[in-house]
Amino acid sequence: MKHAFTLALSLMLAALGAPAALAATAADTAGVRIVVPARDIARGQTIADSDLTYANVQGGGLMSGTVTSFDAVKGMEARRVLHAGETLRADDVRRPVVVAKGQTVTMTFDAPGVQLTAMGRAMSEGGLGDTVTVQNPASFRMVSAVVIGPGTVRATGPMASAPMVASIPRPYAR
Repeated sequence: MKHAFTLALSLMLAALGAPAALAATAADTAGVRIVVPARDIARGQTIADSDLTYANVQGGGLMSGTVTSFDAVKGMEARRVLHAGETLRADDVRRPVVVAKGQTVTMTFDAPGVQLTAMGRAMSEGGLGDTVTVQNPASFRMVSAVVIGPGTVRATGPMASAPMVASIPRPYAR
């Protein structure tokens, strides 16, 4: 209740044109509830609700990208060792990797009424929804693709946006 009152007071002072220092002081004393690890989390570990807890910090000392919601990190993978009670930033986590660098992946190419598949080699790693670079082994062209599942990507780069033209062999003319 105290937090809500102080935050409301700060916003009201700012809206009324009070000096910035007065509005900032009210915001700094309010405190903000952030998410912190409840225990040490190893690099590469998938984060669950039970791994997290809340802590209060002063609003003025809040870094950009600080996590304030369990949902923002639940199910994500730790990029580094996360120590209990330390501030957790969005850059400290990533989607779990389902396509590894160097892995052979299935690429899908979609056009109206047609879906083509081809094999490719992932040149970067990524999780669901991440954009990765895939090399087409036939042409050695690099294709930008979105990870849609383990070992599966949907091409979004030059090959997916280029018009698809079928090559029809012609009878040999003499």
